Amino acid sequence: MFRPLSIFIGTRYTRAKRRNRFVSFISMTSMIGLALGVLAMIVVLSVMNGFQREMSSRILGMVPHATIVGVKPIDDWQPVAAAAMKNPEVTAAVPFTEMEGMLSYKGLMQPIQISGVDPAQEGKVSIVAQHIVQGRLDDLKPGEFGVVIGEITARRFRLNVGDKITLIVPEVSTAPGGITPRMQRLNVVGVFKVGAELDGSMGLIHVADAATMQHWQPNQVQSVRLAVKDLYAAPKVSSDIAASLGAEFKADDWTHTQGSLFSAMKMEKTMIGLLLLMIVAVAAFNIIATLIMVVNDKGADIAILRTIGATPRQIMAIFMVQGTVIGIVGTIIGGVLGVIAALNVSEMVGWIERVSGQHIFSSDVYFVSNLPSELQAGDVLLICSAGFILSFLATVYPAWRAAKIEPAHALRYS
Repeated sequence: MFRPLSIFIGTRYTRAKRRNRFVSFISMTSMIGLALGVLAMIVVLSVMNGFQREMSSRILGMVPHATIVGVKPIDDWQPVAAAAMKNPEVTAAVPFTEMEGMLSYKGLMQPIQISGVDPAQEGKVSIVAQHIVQGRLDDLKPGEFGVVIGEITARRFRLNVGDKITLIVPEVSTAPGGITPRMQRLNVVGVFKVGAELDGSMGLIHVADAATMQHWQPNQVQSVRLAVKDLYAAPKVSSDIAASLGAEFKADDWTHTQGSLFSAMKMEKTMIGLLLLMIVAVAAFNIIATLIMVVNDKGADIAILRTIGATPRQIMAIFMVQGTVIGIVGTIIGGVLGVIAALNVSEMVGWIERVSGQHIFSSDVYFVSNLPSELQAGDVLLICSAGFILSFLATVYPAWRAAKIEPAHALRYS
């Protein structure tokens, strides 16, 4: 089969057992280093994707994706929900009221965000019912002022189902200060645990009780909570719905409350990716040292090729082929091993825990009890492409030096 001269000789140089064993060793370490760099990037970015997925599912499974808030209390939320459901991106719409206050128990206090929900419909927009560890969400009954609190709050106050706790909320009044505190005794009817900071900053009461505490009618709510298919489309979806309903409504979404957290996570992934890319770059540019030594070792061969008619471009292509083959083989090996490791990292960590007898990810310390991983084809493609490109760029200078060798000079001192 016909092959160009540069490809034929370049691949022969790659396969050949060189006289200089040190050159072979450096070539092998360059390949291994590139493979390890690619493997590390794939595994680390997959683990970061897994953590981001866990955080998204837990935090954004608890907080509203978007809300349609009334300028004044909404008397009948169902027409608003029906209008929202006409948008194909909306999967559910339920009544929702939100308040901020302080919890007080035996002299201890902490801030808390109270959500007024309808227990019968909350499962359409929230995962809280799946994470109740004590009591039940259905135990929130109108008029009984029950509350479901997070596990961190329950542990901090040493609360159990059946205990009483005081909620203090600010209330606008005609007093000189303009605001007076209002106290409401709440009965703990449930405890949830989602494994995030919301376990210590969030509580749920019945939406009718929230209306009573706000001095509204029992059927009045603050807003309609929406669940959407695409989380990143929530700002546009909610804005469009609020605009269609008129000036009496405005939109809010998760990016206002949790956007900074996910922006920080995205920035962290980008920065770690760039740092790991430096490992790949170091390994790729080791190919420069390998090829320079190969050029010095093959000076006589280069001179002979030049005397029988090989052009400088062909000589340059020979060593570019050789270096590129080293880079491609190293990148492919690293990519394959990285994909295998990323798909099985949870099992590998579990095996290490069983062998060592130590829990690497204790549920008492971390919000996850295993190492999550989510392999994304885009990450693998980007990492392997970076390995290929860096490997190719590393061949340019040594190949250019080989093309500049003068045949007479090389033969004289060989």
